[in-house]
Amino acid sequence: MRYKFTRSSSIFSQRKSNRWLQLLQKIFRSLCLILGCWLIFTTITLVSASSKPVDAWFVLGGSIRREIYVAQQAKQNPQIPILISRGSLDPCIWLIFQREAADLQNVWLENCANSTFENFYYGIPILKRWKIHKVKLISSPSHFPRAKWMAQILLGAHGIWVEPEVVKEKGRPANREYLWKTAFDITRSLFWAVISQFIQPKCSSVTELTDVDMQLWQNQGFVCERQGGLGRKGGRGEGSRTNNH
Repeated sequence: MRYKFTRSSSIFSQRKSNRWLQLLQKIFRSLCLILGCWLIFTTITLVSASSKPVDAWFVLGGSIRREIYVAQQAKQNPQIPILISRGSLDPCIWLIFQREAADLQNVWLENCANSTFENFYYGIPILKRWKIHKVKLISSPSHFPRAKWMAQILLGAHGIWVEPEVVKEKGRPANREYLWKTAFDITRSLFWAVISQFIQPKCSSVTELTDVDMQLWQNQGFVCERQGGLGRKGGRGEGSRTNNH
């Protein structure tokens, strides 16, 4: 009797394990099917977006020369919205656009990001609200190809086609690229590409360039990055934000 009970118990446990295994297999197949459909849909969306004109400029902060470049482009294409993610100080960007005689409308400053990953973390929800399909991504040679790979993963996951634009810097770039840093950022980008389909972070510090209070900044004092050629505008501020790119 004891042998029969032990054998019955073993058979019951085995059947229970098989049911759980079958359930896990069904869940896995369903997830693979959903992922496959999502990849196909995203690929079709990207192919379609690639043939469309650029409908936004996305500037990754780190060098004032990137903002000079986009201001020059804005003068020629004032209808295209611009998102500058953690760039130079707000008044420095304002002065650049004024000097280039570029329209201050349609330019937005996102000041939450502290790294390249966070540029996309906070930038993607804004671009999605704008219903953007194709962006021109602006950065510098020392920042590529890491930024480009991350953009293609993260923006591509949302059906946004990326057209990179490299702006040359003068002198030695402040940031240095490391293999471990690139591998880490690409790995977490792959995870966030999926998670960001359900979570949309919101930056609490987004300012339209037309809303920058220059009088307040003048009273506080600020210094712009030397490469901007804007001169000294006060004595108590930082020259430019240090973005950990």
